[in-house]
Amino acid sequence: MIVIIPALEPTERLAQLVRELRDAAPEAGVLVVDDGSGPRWAAPFVAAELAGAELIRLPAHRGKGTALRAGLEHVIAHHPGECVVTADADGQHTVEDILRVAAATTEPDALVLGCRAFLGPVPWRSRLGNAVSRGAFRFAAGLAVSDTQTGLRGAPPALLPWLVGIPGERFEYEQRVLLRSGRDGVRIREVGIDTLYLDENAGSHFRPVRDSIRVLAPILAFGASSFLGFLIDAAALLVLQGITGMLIPSIVGARVLSAGVNFLVNRRLVFRRHGPSFVRHAIRYAALALLLLASNIVWMTALTSFGVPLVLAKVVTETVLFLTSFRTQQRFVFGGRSRDGFGPTTPIAHRDRIAAPGGMVASGDR
Repeated sequence: MIVIIPALEPTERLAQLVRELRDAAPEAGVLVVDDGSGPRWAAPFVAAELAGAELIRLPAHRGKGTALRAGLEHVIAHHPGECVVTADADGQHTVEDILRVAAATTEPDALVLGCRAFLGPVPWRSRLGNAVSRGAFRFAAGLAVSDTQTGLRGAPPALLPWLVGIPGERFEYEQRVLLRSGRDGVRIREVGIDTLYLDENAGSHFRPVRDSIRVLAPILAFGASSFLGFLIDAAALLVLQGITGMLIPSIVGARVLSAGVNFLVNRRLVFRRHGPSFVRHAIRYAALALLLLASNIVWMTALTSFGVPLVLAKVVTETVLFLTSFRTQQRFVFGGRSRDGFGPTTPIAHRDRIAAPGGMVASGDR
C-alpha cells in the first residue's frame, strides 16, 4: 500500500501524520506531493522526509487534482502492483481511518470512499461544500453518495491508470472521478470514518464559491449546452410557425436544427468524447432525439390546447425533459468505453456502504 498525501503550504501536522503512519504500518509507503508550495514551506516537507516519506515536488502550484495524478503516475512507474490510499495533509484523517480504507480496498473494480457523517460542530464551509457537491452528484449520476468531497479514498492497482486519465486540476477532479465511475463501470464502496476538523478546518484550501462552481462544472456545461439548444429551438419554432402556421411541422424543424447543434457541443465539450465513435454516438443521439421529440409534441400539444402560451409551454416542456436527457446522454448516448479504456459503461445501480465500528449505519451491502 502507498499513501499519497497532496500538500500545499502544510503545517507540522504533515510530518506528524507520516510518523504515525510509519509507526502503525511500517510496510506501507508514504508519498508526499508538494503542490508548488515554494521555499517558505520547505521545513514541513523536510520533516516529512525525515519521518519516512518519499517526496516529489511540482514546480508550481497546479491544484489538488494535478498533485494527485502526479502521485498516481509515480506509483504506477515506481511501485507497480500497489494499492493506493489518498489522504489530506491537514490532519482530518486519522491513521486508523486510513488503514480502515486500505483494508477495504480489495476489489479490482471498486473505489473505496472514507465517508464522514457530518454530525456535531462541522465548519460551515465544509457543510456547504459537501451539500453542494452531494446534491450535484446525485442530480448528475442518479446515485447517492454520502460524502462526495472526502479526500480519503482507496484505489486498487487496476484502477490507477483510469484515475490518471480523468481530467481536472483542482478540487473538481475528485468530483469528476465519482461522475465518471458510473459511466465506466467502477463501483463505489463506503467506509464510515470520524468527522474530524482541526482549528475550524483552517488548513483546508477549499474555497466554497469558486471550488463549488468547479465541482459543478460538468452539470453547468450540460445546462449551458441545453440552454443554447433551447434558444435555437425556441427561435426556430417561432420563425417556422410564423411562416407555415403549422405547429407540429414547426416543432419538428426547430428540433432537428437545435438537436444537431446540441449533439456536437455535448459530444465534444460536455462529455468529452472523441475519435471514431462519432457515428455510433450520432445514431444513439438520434434515437434519443426522436423519443424526446415525441414527448415534446405530446407536452406542447396538450399545454397549448389548454390555452398555455406557446413560449411558456416551451419552457415547461424543456424543463421537464432536461433531467431525463442528461442522464440518458451520459449513460447511453455517449457510453461505450472511456478514453482511458477502463471497463464497460454499464450503469451502476448500487454502492456498498460499510459502517465503521460505532459509526455509520450499514445499508445496501451485497
